[in-house]
Amino acid sequence: MNYTDLDVWKYSRELVKKVYLLIKKNPKEEIYGLTNQIRRSVVSVPSNILEGIGRQSNKETIHFLYIAKDSLQEVETQLYLSFI
Repeated sequence: MNYTDLDVWKYSRELVKKVYLLIKKNPKEEIYGLTNQIRRSVVSVPSNILEGIGRQSNKETIHFLYIAKDSLQEVETQLYLSFI
């Protein structure tokens, strides 16, 4: 299976682009704080999808897909905190 054919991977790449554009508006003093954490979390989503697809067993694949899901939840929370 080629990960680039997966819709979930394509959507996660779009999410990265959109989040990066959104957080460009954050104050400059946040660049090494919450903004940096948001970037790391959102990039983790497609990265973990890719890593999971490359694994040999379904158990390992599922493990990394859960990590990607957890990263999505982190992004959601961090964006919420960023704009309160």
